[in-house]
Amino acid sequence: MSIAACLDDVPHPGEFVREEIEAREWSQRDLAYILGVPEQAVGLILSGKRGISPEMAKALGKAFDVSADYFANLQQAFEMSNARAPDPAVERRARLQSAYPIREMIKRGWLTDTNIGLLEQQVMRFFCRNDLDAVPHLAHAAKKADYRETSPVQLAWLFRVRQIAAEMPTVGYSASKLRAMVADLPRYMRDPEEIRHIPRLLSECGVRFVIVETLPKANIDGACFWLDNKSPVVGMTVRHDRIDNFWFVLRHELEHVLNGDGRGELDGGQVDVDLEASGSRDDLPPAEKRANDAAQDACVPADEMESFYIRKYPYIAEKDVVGFAGRVGRHPGIVVGQLQRRMNRYDWLARHKVKIRQFLIGASVVDGWGSVAPASL
Repeated sequence: MSIAACLDDVPHPGEFVREEIEAREWSQRDLAYILGVPEQAVGLILSGKRGISPEMAKALGKAFDVSADYFANLQQAFEMSNARAPDPAVERRARLQSAYPIREMIKRGWLTDTNIGLLEQQVMRFFCRNDLDAVPHLAHAAKKADYRETSPVQLAWLFRVRQIAAEMPTVGYSASKLRAMVADLPRYMRDPEEIRHIPRLLSECGVRFVIVETLPKANIDGACFWLDNKSPVVGMTVRHDRIDNFWFVLRHELEHVLNGDGRGELDGGQVDVDLEASGSRDDLPPAEKRANDAAQDACVPADEMESFYIRKYPYIAEKDVVGFAGRVGRHPGIVVGQLQRRMNRYDWLARHKVKIRQFLIGASVVDGWGSVAPASL
């Protein structure tokens, strides 16, 4: 096969070099002398056995008084024409990864790393659809940084919560039981260890409670959605591992459940704003304002907090906070969290905001931090 008979009829650059030296009536030895290289090196290029390096392209450009890019582009065109076609799976994997956090989902054990055909089937089963382009925005009420749109990463997290919740056994949902349980929450807010009772209490009310570690850049603290009109789910990430954040997020989501927010696929759900960044914003949807107010009042009764703040600010001593927390029956870290937000001083008495994830992991259905919750595609 001649060097010109290449794929797509793109000849080897040596063919053009040969034409140049013939036009000048040079010999192969003449060109080698001009270039200052062994004659054999020129012969390998002319025979198509060696490509033109960037250095050789520059040298040939000087020898023939043309641009070095001319020979460099000839070499590139030849190499591209002879390059093997990529595995079709490359494009399909890129499509998946562009839409969803596939690599992270595999790492977390949500999907199995396998051939592209089986991987695509897994993704469709994960999102409960037969077409990758038909993955819906699940009706939900998710507390996250931007409530205007559910990103693919957030959607993947929500579907993982849904996948796990769908396999959890529970009793029928009772709004009256949940209201009674919510009213009784303060008794569990004194001691961080008491948090371990929450998953059981919610299950007794018919609420599926799932903890799924957040995905990178998802910025979700929690979500409320419904498997059907009688099956509420509360999912949390506990990405802010602090006692004040846990109780605020939990009560926020339970308010969504009690109000029926996010119920029904046609509803579209209520999306919650990241409370760390925008809990005091005035442009939130009404459902979010109601949930924020309920959560804040549960953490520290609003009238009690207002009275304490007026009397003590700006000279609030640590002993005053501890005493006030004891009087209202809350852990000091919960009171500190509320005061920090009011004062915009998030380092103030921060040591009281103890970690609580450890008390949840043994008592809840947890997916993340090295553990994969049992759920089938």
